[in-house]
Amino acid sequence: MIRIAAVGDIHLGEDCRGLLRPAFDTLRDCADVLLLAGDLTRHGTVAEAEVVAAEVAGLPVPVVGVLGNHDYHSDREAEVTAVLTDAGVTVLEGDGTTVDIHGTKVGIAGTKGFGGGYTGRSAGEFGEPVMKEFVRYTRRCATGLRRALDMLAEQGSAVRIALMHFSPVPDTLAGEPPEIYPFLGSYLLAEAVDESGADLAVHGHAHMGVEHGMTAGGVRVRNVAQPVINRAFAVYHLQVPPKAA
Repeated sequence: MIRIAAVGDIHLGEDCRGLLRPAFDTLRDCADVLLLAGDLTRHGTVAEAEVVAAEVAGLPVPVVGVLGNHDYHSDREAEVTAVLTDAGVTVLEGDGTTVDIHGTKVGIAGTKGFGGGYTGRSAGEFGEPVMKEFVRYTRRCATGLRRALDMLAEQGSAVRIALMHFSPVPDTLAGEPPEIYPFLGSYLLAEAVDESGADLAVHGHAHMGVEHGMTAGGVRVRNVAQPVINRAFAVYHLQVPPKAA
């Protein structure tokens, strides 16, 4: 059994030092890895990233994360990534990583993702250049996620997890105003997950949404935005395939 702890949208500022560390220090007893689903800071400043880094540095489990839109706000996402990396966090964007959990190779593919909407009511690559770029950016994120999942399968990962900030499905947006669904995620992310296959998809971003959803292909989706799970992190259990046990 693989125990996955996950949380997103913690939005830490400089006044939040030590806020989550007591809970994170308990991870050894309940989880094998911690996933951070973006929006780790309020405004994407280096000072805020340093607060996040202090919360997760030296934890007893591996930490893997993606950035969210808030982490991009100050146009210093590269520096935010560097601060987190220095603290031991593996920050993903269109790539993947593997962790060994009790002898099982667990692969995690990650991207921030982006918006555009869902099947039947989604934006298309048509019209003004800025509109086409909007959709193409999401497509690039989804393509990176799919390629990372494929790479992890080729490398022999027995369990694969798709980690993102924006939502791949509308299921987990229930409770959000329908008018903003196109800004909360895209069906392209779900297509990438279903085309490559995964055991779990994790996202944040939808503060007023719900926790549980599923892709059209049957992959479980979990919205771990902290306002939704209402705790420091949620823990999910994944069965190890018999041939990998």
